[in-house]
Amino acid sequence: MSVKPFLVNVVQKSSPLLRYIKAFEIADIPADFMVGDQHCCLYLSLKYHSVHPEYIYIRLRKLGDGYRLRILLVVVDVDQPKNSLVELTKTCLDFNMTLILAWSDEEAAKYLETFKLNEHKPPDLIKESVKTVDLARLTSALTEIKSINKTDVLTLQTNYKSLYDIIHAPAEQINLLPGFGESKTKRLMDAFDAPFCLES
Repeated sequence: MSVKPFLVNVVQKSSPLLRYIKAFEIADIPADFMVGDQHCCLYLSLKYHSVHPEYIYIRLRKLGDGYRLRILLVVVDVDQPKNSLVELTKTCLDFNMTLILAWSDEEAAKYLETFKLNEHKPPDLIKESVKTVDLARLTSALTEIKSINKTDVLTLQTNYKSLYDIIHAPAEQINLLPGFGESKTKRLMDAFDAPFCLES
């Protein structure tokens, strides 16, 4: 599937970002850049923002709510950006925008191209598997108990649906699992029954 060219608002026709973007078309759109069918982007240089602070608010109001993803792409091109970034972060929260920072026009253009390139890809590529995360957390927690190792955690995870089920399982049942005996099961149960906070 070929990637359609960017749609670029006429306001951005002389934008320095366009030097780094391969394919684009000037169009009559409310956003500065369309990076997907329902994904739009407004571009802002902090240098410009320091001289024209009202500009971004005018653009945000004109943008409307017709987009699933709304990005404010900010190029940090001033020496002291902190106050402006705090203000823009709050603004993004108020206007349901995602704030992306870049430190050069070339970097900002790469972000735009990446958004456009991945517009039809599912988020699964960057999301870690829930099972992997849960097992890692369970392993991290239970291996803190003396004599419980990763194999034991895998055994528990295979036989019980959740940590809740492991905690509430009868000791006699856990004793029967491979690798468990009375002393290991007792340590596990003692850990579950111990006070949560250490006394100082």
